[in-house]
Amino acid sequence: MRSITRPTAEPAAYRDGVRRAVTVRPGMCGPSSLFMGTLGDWTWEAVSDLCDTDVFSARNAAGDPTYLAFYYFRVRGSRAFHPRMLTFGDRLDVVSGCYDHGSESVLTLHRISRSGDDDAGRPLDPAEFHHASRANCLYVENFNRWVTRGSPGSNQGLVKSSPPGFRHEGLPALPDRFSPRAVYQSARTDLTFRDPADRRYVALPGEVTVEHPVDVVRDVNGVGLLYFAAYFSMVDEALLALWRQRGGTDAAFLSRVVVDQQVCYLGNADLNSVLTLTALSWRHTADSGDEITDVLVRDRDTGRVLAVSTTRTLATPTAPLRKDPA
Repeated sequence: MRSITRPTAEPAAYRDGVRRAVTVRPGMCGPSSLFMGTLGDWTWEAVSDLCDTDVFSARNAAGDPTYLAFYYFRVRGSRAFHPRMLTFGDRLDVVSGCYDHGSESVLTLHRISRSGDDDAGRPLDPAEFHHASRANCLYVENFNRWVTRGSPGSNQGLVKSSPPGFRHEGLPALPDRFSPRAVYQSARTDLTFRDPADRRYVALPGEVTVEHPVDVVRDVNGVGLLYFAAYFSMVDEALLALWRQRGGTDAAFLSRVVVDQQVCYLGNADLNSVLTLTALSWRHTADSGDEITDVLVRDRDTGRVLAVSTTRTLATPTAPLRKDPA
């Protein structure tokens, strides 16, 4: 991958990936869904560039619109660099790569570093993501599947359907040991990404459930589907409700360091649906500021699970974790 400098977010594609220079704008930071939506755009752009496919207007063999839907989404950071740190004017270097996962799906990785990092332009590979990640970088893993509506006007029963021109054969092969398949299949079964055998974390008492009617002015994308990034807002809605239930302050909630967040998308919802968001958490036995929280998104009327999310957070040492006693 050649080293280049670009003043805007316009990407440059190469045989082994895409690199872009980005200035963080107001529409990219603050609420978690904004940055996640930007990451999603970068994924679609990378696949478009590297697979010779216009992902944004793709159609299947029958001529129907088909969408590169997010099935598994992971963002991993550190105390040194996490999504809540992003603010107006930050300059970033983003390297993205796609990996062959057959004709119906694709895996995309992103590495995000501050501009000026001497290693920013080097190619990204799965080994770095899993075994050699750097503390001063954000890492993102997206697994996407081509889907189309099974029934006109319905967001339920989406079916696999890739565009005929999707050229995946030229992408690097993904070694089996780096495939997310086992991870998201386990989450589907256990309804958590947490390792139940990890005895370092103990369950905290209580849980919270929030009802969330689908908000047609905030949750729905331009083709009438529940927007993938809206799920991150829903997860935060449940996390905040649980935080407040335990006496946490809003300021401390915003000060948390989100070092790992995973979401598996299992379905979509129709516009008149009411969802339930259930949150429960575990705390590290040796560090009270280290917590893992699960959020399940369900359709209230059918009980159908739409998404599974697990978030690991660290408290900011200087921020109060709980309200002062009255």
